[in-house]
Amino acid sequence: MEIVFIFGRLLLSSVSNVFQKQLSHHGLHPFYIVATTYVVLAILSLLFCFNAAFSHLSPSFWINVLLASLFDVGGWMFLVMSLSRTDLSVFGPLNAYKVIISMLLALIFLGEVPTPQGFAGVMIIVAGSFLLLPPSNGTAQNRFTQLWLDRGVQARFLSILLFSIGTVFLKGSLEHSGPLETLIFWSLFGLPLILLANTLLTTERLVDNIRNSQTHVLSITAVGLTVFVMQYLTLVLLSQMLIAYTLALFQLGMLVQVFLGYRIFNEPDLVRRLTASLVMMLGSLLVLQVH
Repeated sequence: MEIVFIFGRLLLSSVSNVFQKQLSHHGLHPFYIVATTYVVLAILSLLFCFNAAFSHLSPSFWINVLLASLFDVGGWMFLVMSLSRTDLSVFGPLNAYKVIISMLLALIFLGEVPTPQGFAGVMIIVAGSFLLLPPSNGTAQNRFTQLWLDRGVQARFLSILLFSIGTVFLKGSLEHSGPLETLIFWSLFGLPLILLANTLLTTERLVDNIRNSQTHVLSITAVGLTVFVMQYLTLVLLSQMLIAYTLALFQLGMLVQVFLGYRIFNEPDLVRRLTASLVMMLGSLLVLQVH
């Protein structure tokens, strides 16, 4: 059953990214897209509230799920911002950097020093990301600098960082509840946070975004539904597996995103980006095998 959940999660994640990228191409602000997603998530969560009891949930659960919601809302904001500016076939493979960020967090907060194998895996991931770039007349250093200075790539790295931290708190909340309880309150706590972010961080009028989104209600609903099911599958996997192994399995999704970017958005360099993804997957597995 776990393998079904894994591939279901990978497919839904890629599908939601496609819809989010399409919505951004229709002129909707990335933060507004996230807000509409959380509206759908909150509605779905309320439907499940009537058949669940929450009196047994401990204070540790509430703290962890609130912090997870806080970091994940930020992660979604930067994720959709990245999708609006970056090819899906570049966006997907960059997910391999999640294991590097997780390793750095373990070094800083847990004192876990990377092994030679872990360091080799990091170098392979970096080399793989270098392959994402098309050949140019510039030096190798200039090509790599071009990748890191891209605003969409920077937003992707920020989303990975925030999601990596949020995953730790999700795992903590699951120690005091089941996946459904965590999903319900992760969704409900996230809605006011993203609405506040839209109020404070965007200059676009809410009325304009609502008017522009009226013809895209089905796509917005599809994003919310896919994210809801995807997050539930993620929580089930996190409750049964180590975070490191879960992240390793999720790396498979980058191949799907490269293909969808080529097929749906006519993005270039299919073979090059598939090759880069395979190299980055190898590096990810080397890092995660150490843990």
